[in-house]
Amino acid sequence: MASEDYIIKDINLAPKGEILIEWVAKWMPVLNSLYEKFKGPGAFKNKKIALCIHLEAKTAYLALIIKKLGAEVWITSSNPLSTKDEVTAALVKEGVHVFAKHGASSEEYWSYLEKILKNKMDVIVDDGGDICEYLHEHPEYGTNVLGICEETTTGVNRLKELNSAGKLKYPAIAVNDAKSKHLFDNRYGTGQSTWTAITHLTNLNIAGKCVVVVGYGWVGKGVSARAKGMGADVIITEIDPWKALEARMDGFRVMTIAAAAPLGDFFITATGEKEVIRLEHIEKMHSGAFLANAGHFDFEIDITSLKKTAKSCQVVRDEIEEYILKNGNRIYVLARGGIINIAGGLGHAADIMDMSFSVQLSCLNYFLTSGKLEPKLIKVPEEIDRMVTEEKLGVEGISIDKK
Repeated sequence: MASEDYIIKDINLAPKGEILIEWVAKWMPVLNSLYEKFKGPGAFKNKKIALCIHLEAKTAYLALIIKKLGAEVWITSSNPLSTKDEVTAALVKEGVHVFAKHGASSEEYWSYLEKILKNKMDVIVDDGGDICEYLHEHPEYGTNVLGICEETTTGVNRLKELNSAGKLKYPAIAVNDAKSKHLFDNRYGTGQSTWTAITHLTNLNIAGKCVVVVGYGWVGKGVSARAKGMGADVIITEIDPWKALEARMDGFRVMTIAAAAPLGDFFITATGEKEVIRLEHIEKMHSGAFLANAGHFDFEIDITSLKKTAKSCQVVRDEIEEYILKNGNRIYVLARGGIINIAGGLGHAADIMDMSFSVQLSCLNYFLTSGKLEPKLIKVPEEIDRMVTEEKLGVEGISIDKK
């Protein structure tokens, strides 16, 4: 592959990335079975497919499955802090067009999107909605687009806004809203991988600690349940009265962030909203408190204001920054406020992402075999959702009753 067909940190990192991809491939049987199902009809052959997604081993394996089905694949990261440079190198070795570097600047990030989209994609996997936004601002790149498959809650919410306003220019499937995605990926996947990352980075016990989870959507539910299972005292903060009451009935304390700020040992955001933990909250936290973000984008904690007002900041462990406040308190920020389970860890378990990416692959196939569809937000077809779940039950050796 010519050097202009990719931008990565270091091609020499490929061997390490290959090992990581080979490992996760062993634990994604549903995706492997769908490859066998889709390769015969040939809907993917010679199609141009773009992915803007957290770029690590499991997403790399999805990209390689798509390529094996005959498509030309372009990929970038939906969050530079979650990019694994060894994985990008391994993908380039396999002939995938990769434009991504860990820690890329905002300018680099948006330039990578342009480098991909100027090739006139047929279908797109988006994670957070940035490709969709770019296509709406630059419609000349979207003339061939048959559809967009949106992976995450944040991106689906952005699509819903466009759809409600009558401004959505492309058919889009809310992959995140599939039962086989959000019930398992958002809850069990994020719940486990968030705490795996936090305990690995901090090397601290969670039992007996006070954990404040900001937001009680599917991600917040998963993070809270895992914390409770590890013996933590869990507090939930919410702006939605129904979710707040649900959290209370699930056995958690519920209060405002301001009230929870002096109590928490660990604070984890899971809202998809900007600056839900602000400087006014951080200044009330006790010395030694940890801040982490489980949301897609790195804007849920106001790190900018913290940097401006702190007396000092230093890296004290891998992906842990220590801020000394004016009052002398020490506040620790994990993974620079990026999505903790990937920026500070290995992301969701492979067998969880097996289901999510099986939904993605099936939705890509749906667009490729359905012809030109009306530009609107579409639910994942029931037959796809059920098929993926039944495949998962099958590989688990589980039989269930029929009507």
